[in-house]
Amino acid sequence: MNNDHARIYAAIAAIPRGRVASYGAIAARAGLPGRARLVGRLLGETPDGMVLPWYRVLRASGQIALPPGSRGFREQCRLLRAEGIEVRDGRVPLSRFGLDGDLDRALWGLPDESP
Repeated sequence: MNNDHARIYAAIAAIPRGRVASYGAIAARAGLPGRARLVGRLLGETPDGMVLPWYRVLRASGQIALPPGSRGFREQCRLLRAEGIEVRDGRVPLSRFGLDGDLDRALWGLPDESP
């Protein structure tokens, strides 16, 4: 496995329970900004025996990338909900569950919160 691939897998493995990240955010955290498609490809080619929280990786919009209604889509929704992550119409609110959601909230607050 090359070093870029190892860094991407490490970034996916580091997504904490109850959080999600976009393909692009994973690429950036791996030091490969702009390589979101590589992240998606590598998720589909995960080496045998490697266990990753694949279901925590979403599109930049918070949308699940698998076809709605497919077996994988249903499994991803189930796994996310089991961690307390809100999934509505195949989408997760990144402002609440995104990997950087806490940082944004700490810096800017949310409209319904007092400073």
